[in-house]
Amino acid sequence: MPPTADDVERRVDELRAALAAHGITLPSLRVDLPSFAGTYPSPAGLVALGNCSTATALTLTAVLRKAAER
Repeated sequence: MPPTADDVERRVDELRAALAAHGITLPSLRVDLPSFAGTYPSPAGLVALGNCSTATALTLTAVLRKAAER
C-alpha cells in the first residue's frame, strides 16, 4: 500500500526534527506534491530534500560520516 499524504508529511516532520537535533536545517524540505498526482508507480509520496548552503552540506556530511563510524 503506497504511503498517504499524512504518512509522507509525518516522515518529513520526523526528518526535520532529526536534522534539527544536529543543528541542520533544510529550508526546502517538504512533501513532493507532484508525486501524488497522476499514476506513479510505488513508492509514491516522495520527500523533496531541496537546496541547502555549502555550510549545511558540510555539516550534514560530517553528521552522516560520524554516524557511519558507529
